[in-house]
Amino acid sequence: MTQDIALDQQWVPSACTLPTAEQPLRVAEFDALFADAVQELARPERTRLRLDLVFSPDNAARAAELAARENGCCSFFTFTLTIADGSLALEVTVPPEQVQVLDALAERAGAAASTGAGAGADARRRDL
Repeated sequence: MTQDIALDQQWVPSACTLPTAEQPLRVAEFDALFADAVQELARPERTRLRLDLVFSPDNAARAAELAARENGCCSFFTFTLTIADGSLALEVTVPPEQVQVLDALAERAGAAASTGAGAGADARRRDL
């Protein structure tokens, strides 16, 4: 599947230690997850984003693996993956000084989910 979303890196903070050459690849991995799996986005707090994902072992593994690698280069992110009662959610929190990064990530997730060909095509956004 091709993505119509430009691989701009507005949500990649200057504090990120991922080599610059690898950043577009990581952005593309997040875009693919967002397009394929995001059903709903919510922003319950200014510093927290909740992504409700299509429940599947593959989506849980993708989200966990990607979150672990992202935390390795941008340690200010806190990722919480919740699997319960047939649902799957990825919450992303940041400290207040990184809220602009979360804003951009939420915008990117919403754009990717709304253009995705899979379940994310009908993603709803709450409190964004």
